[in-house]
Amino acid sequence: MSNIITRSADGVMNWVNERAPALMPMYRKHMTEYYAPKNFNIWYIFGVLSLVVLVNQIVTGIFLTMHYKPSAAEAFASVEYIMRDVQWGWLIRYMHSTGASLFFVVVYIHMFRGLMYGSYKKPRELVWILGMLIYLVLMAEAFLGYVLPWGQMSFWGAKVIISLFGAIPVIGGGLVEWIMGDYLPGDATLNRFFALHVIALPLVLLLLVVLHLGALHEVGSNNPDGVEIKKGPKGNRWSPTAPTDGIPFHPYYTVKDTMYVGFFLILAAFIIFFAPAFGGWFLEHDNFTEANRLVTPAHIKPVWYYTPYYAMLRVVPDKLGGVLVMFGAIAILFLVPWLDRAKVKSVRYRGWITKAMLAMLVVCFVWLGKIGAGPGTDPVETIVGRVLTFLYFAFFITMPLWTKIDKTKPVPERVTMHD
Repeated sequence: MSNIITRSADGVMNWVNERAPALMPMYRKHMTEYYAPKNFNIWYIFGVLSLVVLVNQIVTGIFLTMHYKPSAAEAFASVEYIMRDVQWGWLIRYMHSTGASLFFVVVYIHMFRGLMYGSYKKPRELVWILGMLIYLVLMAEAFLGYVLPWGQMSFWGAKVIISLFGAIPVIGGGLVEWIMGDYLPGDATLNRFFALHVIALPLVLLLLVVLHLGALHEVGSNNPDGVEIKKGPKGNRWSPTAPTDGIPFHPYYTVKDTMYVGFFLILAAFIIFFAPAFGGWFLEHDNFTEANRLVTPAHIKPVWYYTPYYAMLRVVPDKLGGVLVMFGAIAILFLVPWLDRAKVKSVRYRGWITKAMLAMLVVCFVWLGKIGAGPGTDPVETIVGRVLTFLYFAFFITMPLWTKIDKTKPVPERVTMHD
């Protein structure tokens, strides 16, 4: 039986190769003959998990568009129809809403891993830049999707965020009206947001993901030691020209990642079935009420993955200054490859200064997220937010200094296998 299956599989592959001869070399280049460092640890699974969530968002989004109506009069009712009358509609909707939050969870951890192990340093600057563009598009895509259910927080969140562009001198007022298509969020806003969310930005996102992976596979993956396996000794049991410290991505890492993906999906299923709102963090309670432009919610706040930047916006007294600080907090991430002057890549071989600064960055980001999710009426909290915002920018602005003076350990010539 196994011989019959093998012969059938070989026959199918030969049939495909005769008609599309470029597919097999591409498959080998990016899978069976792509040699990844053999010392990957658990921090390296979040790139794969982000692809899994991306597929989930696309598939569930397609099903949701079959019943959603981008109209101010019908949007909220169509979501309720999906939840109550469409067979398994509630599951598709919760998979999509939970997937949005899980997307940012894995992306934030993926970005932090890059900062820890210096995955942005030469020759991977382009990989980092493309990754940051993915992050930027993902934030825009999530915001557009957040508006579509047309609940109270969708309407007022859209009004607050779009109104930020009004702080731009001269053109601000016209720009706000142009984005909304009206003086307040309404039919025009929903229609253009729906088109961008469903068609335009997903295409851009998929293109950037392909470019990101293509750039990564050209220069090779980084590893916890920050050692370039391509520059090391050659020859292993798969190929005499392959890096000695590399193993084929398929089947070794595909099998390993499958186990982690299974665990991740189980965790996601628990959230979807037992706590889809996640205490108001994934789905706000006010968003289960239809949008009403005459009733302002007691506390307008964005979803949790925007709250650190929203806190920075809110603690700056001047509106234009707050907008510049908020967007600057994202823009400065693009400069990291050129701000880091350390001679080694990985945090394993850097000194205590780097470890302390990374810990400070995490504390600042999480604490700002907590402040951004609050009402913003506590003056002490505002002062703390300003200090945290200052420390956040200080991490990047002073990076050329502390990365240069921080003591480093000797880096091994080849990768090591310790945890």
